[in-house]
Amino acid sequence: MNFDFSPVLSKRAASAGSQWKGYPPYHFVGGNIDEATVPVDELATALDKVFRAEGHSMAKYGMENGSQGYLPLREFIVGNLKRRANMDIEPEEVLLTSGSLQAMDLVNELLLEEGDVVVLESANYGGALTRLKRLGVDYVGIDLDDDGMRMDLLRDALADLKQQGRQAKYIYTIPTIQNPTGTIMSQERRLEMLAIASEFGVPIFEDDCYSDLIWDQKRPPAIHALDTEQRVIYCGTFSKTVAPALRVGYLVAHWNVMKHVLPLKTDAGSGALEQMVLAEYLPKHFDTHVNALMPMLQAKSEAIVEALNEHFGASAEFTVPVGGIYIWVTLPENVDSSILAASAGAEGIAINPGPEWTVYGEQNKNRMRLCFGHPTIDNIREGVAKLADVCHREFGVPLRSGNVDR
Repeated sequence: MNFDFSPVLSKRAASAGSQWKGYPPYHFVGGNIDEATVPVDELATALDKVFRAEGHSMAKYGMENGSQGYLPLREFIVGNLKRRANMDIEPEEVLLTSGSLQAMDLVNELLLEEGDVVVLESANYGGALTRLKRLGVDYVGIDLDDDGMRMDLLRDALADLKQQGRQAKYIYTIPTIQNPTGTIMSQERRLEMLAIASEFGVPIFEDDCYSDLIWDQKRPPAIHALDTEQRVIYCGTFSKTVAPALRVGYLVAHWNVMKHVLPLKTDAGSGALEQMVLAEYLPKHFDTHVNALMPMLQAKSEAIVEALNEHFGASAEFTVPVGGIYIWVTLPENVDSSILAASAGAEGIAINPGPEWTVYGEQNKNRMRLCFGHPTIDNIREGVAKLADVCHREFGVPLRSGNVDR
């Protein structure tokens, strides 16, 4: 008889995962990127050069660079954030992590206890929401408009919490190519957020993972760059520009915060080889590589917009993306995107249902997130057409009288 582990599982392990069955034919979920854009030859050259030069240093945890990660990569991040986000930081304020998700986990471990409360955008990254739920942390969603999180509602929410005798432990925001809405918060609103955070004594956790993927490469300064009170913790990643599977992200915090983060990173350091390869590759190639991504991603964005217009018509409402790899779509109220996702999944079409990407799920059951970063343009067109067929069969949406027009 096999041992039954179910009585001894922790609450964290109570849910069960599923076995990997491969990617579906039409894959509109996740933060995957176009396979052809991974700079394989340049990375291979960088790997060969840096591994032969410094491979022996991997005999030591942290090599010669300490627990914060490979110093040449941290130095590149410092210069890159200065040029792209107007941030003035030092290498000692950068911690290399195993993707931005580890950065998020470290911030949560640093600041949160069960029963705490966090304030964040009401439409939000599903991974952030599931982590807060798992920790037993409450969260309050703030609605967005075309400029991102609404500051009037943020102030109201913090005032309501104060009246209840509760203090938000941090404001979590994705201000640049917000996930999933794709909005970009204006500089004026970023300054207003800092003023409100100061008024209520709350830190800000700025997630800037998509900020390099703006078509015109024009972005406001990071909130961290505008901060004069050292209340902003910042994270970024190379997953969306170079390769998700490299799993290299970074956390930026002033030393008075970073010194408390370091003891929480108990993995003996993120993978050194990935860090060394990126440190060799990025200074010579990053800007050229990112510039080449923009027209390709914009073409995919245009393809998914055209496909939605052609096959869903007026039944699909959305804002045309200005960057990033996803589009946030609102369907008629009778559509339940969770049911749609299950039915579409049975036919090889993967989508993100709205309730999994929003604080108030029931109010967003007719929304869905479609990622266009990985599939080809032909695959996008075919997949959206098939998704429209499934949606029509399940909900009578869109109405069919030949091709639909938007």
